[in-house]
Amino acid sequence: MEFIKNYNNNAALVKDSAGKDWVVIGKGIGFGLKKGMPVDESKIERRFLAQDETDQVEPEVVKGIDPQSFEATDKVCEMLENKYGISFTGYQYFALADHIDFMIKRTLDGAELNPMSGRWETKTLFPKEYTAAKEALAIISATVHLKLDPSEAISLTYHFINAESDGSKLQDTMRMTRYLGGIVNIVQYQYGITLDTDSFNYERFITHLRALIIRHLTGKESHSELDPALLQLMVAKYPKEKDTVDRIAQYLKREADWTLSADDQTYLILHIWRVTHR
Repeated sequence: MEFIKNYNNNAALVKDSAGKDWVVIGKGIGFGLKKGMPVDESKIERRFLAQDETDQVEPEVVKGIDPQSFEATDKVCEMLENKYGISFTGYQYFALADHIDFMIKRTLDGAELNPMSGRWETKTLFPKEYTAAKEALAIISATVHLKLDPSEAISLTYHFINAESDGSKLQDTMRMTRYLGGIVNIVQYQYGITLDTDSFNYERFITHLRALIIRHLTGKESHSELDPALLQLMVAKYPKEKDTVDRIAQYLKREADWTLSADDQTYLILHIWRVTHR
């Protein structure tokens, strides 16, 4: 690879033999190099296509990120990949690095984040990602030798959910969290219960809802086509569950202008029955 320019001590823009530009990350990756000189590829820890049409990696975004923030981001990503199986695209990696950089600078400036520790939906709907975020916060604190507010784990959680959400952007991830919380509230209100967030059926219910919401957010069609008579059978057998699904459909129509298909309603009836009866 051929060196083009440095962004900081840990990030540089390079060109490969095919003429494609890459943003590469690694300690001292471009130190002492001038344009056109070969890059020591053994120093490259991560590489992303610059201005990839599908991933939107903009090299200029890298400029303002402190090298220490990249170091923390790499440690967090390594932990997430090895322990939780969460990996990042180029866009997601730089969004996380930028977030961590801003988090550190904000803490150094003494600027307080709006308290988010009460956002129960993030903790209960995404327990794996929230646990990972708390671990990531500890890694960042140790790397930069700075005490970070525990509430920062909530915003980190959104980045980790985003990395698992089929390419959806952070704004969509936050919308998904809001819709999930709204649906869970409807079910709990309808049945007058608090759902067991540790149960297998709750996990299956949330997994199904996440897939449904992501499909709507990304505009993907469902390829499943159930027998229309099955919904009528479900309505007759589970009237309370159908009434709950109707309320969920009204909520999603009002909040997102989404319409639940007959298949969506059928699956939701079954999941609601399971999560409220077992």
